[in-house]
Amino acid sequence: MLRQSDRRARRRSPPRRWWWRWCGRRPWRFLAVFAAVLLLASYLVCAAVLRRANALGRRCSAGWNPAWPRLRIAMVSFSDERGGGGRSFLGMMDAVRSNKMKYSAARGYDFHDAGDIVDRRRPPSWSKILAIQRHLPDYDWVFWNDADSLVTNFSITLDSVLWTVIGDAEFDDLPDLILTEDFNGFNAGMFFVRRSRWSDGFLQTWWNQTDFIRFGSTKSGDNDALKYLIRELPAEERRRHVRVSPMQCLFNSYPWVFTWKSFYRLLRSPGSFWRGAYSDGDFMVHLAGLDNKREWVTKILNGT
Repeated sequence: MLRQSDRRARRRSPPRRWWWRWCGRRPWRFLAVFAAVLLLASYLVCAAVLRRANALGRRCSAGWNPAWPRLRIAMVSFSDERGGGGRSFLGMMDAVRSNKMKYSAARGYDFHDAGDIVDRRRPPSWSKILAIQRHLPDYDWVFWNDADSLVTNFSITLDSVLWTVIGDAEFDDLPDLILTEDFNGFNAGMFFVRRSRWSDGFLQTWWNQTDFIRFGSTKSGDNDALKYLIRELPAEERRRHVRVSPMQCLFNSYPWVFTWKSFYRLLRSPGSFWRGAYSDGDFMVHLAGLDNKREWVTKILNGT
């Protein structure tokens, strides 16, 4: 039986916090909570830094040089469900089409919706090759952009994007294929093709890579076929005809969304994310690999 003095002392002692009672006898609980808080804090910091990369000094474009000649460039894309984008993208095609048409009209480019030429014998993304082949003879360059992409900065021109990559090259030294590279390698979602004999042959060879065609999976095979062809090019031919943008964010930015895989990739290759993560002020955003594309389109078009 407790003495009266002991009871008074117990009443005076401060009560233990609930979290201390919960974690005190099981240290692993404390470690789990600490790890979760640390992970959440890391995500918030990473997301904030990457979204403000341009304000923090990242430079995607070289700007505009008045000496650069004007080029005849067409934007070509799919803007209906036949052109891909995934189930989560259905219902937003009109908004995407309107976004690209407004940009093209404002900057003096032609926009072509190539959804009418999708070859049903293959996954829809393969038909980007047919779309480029149809329109390339009428222009100096064709800029292919997947259906799940949006223009986010109307002040940037396609000419400035091209010349940022090309630099001061003479006409005979111009590349024929300009694309970006992410943590998975070359990306076939957004790229430029120049009208040339080499481009004609490369596009046809790409189309002929039927061994890469895949149905019923997240991969259709066209991107793998492109990476294979570029890797197999002789070094001199690749140097002469293929150019990779030093900064992915020049025309093919990806939103950074937290998943275990993306967080691991960020830790493994922070430079890739710094060069390619979508930031306010970027030219275009590409919603590659995202499940909630409709939500992203709505947020981006609403400026949030």
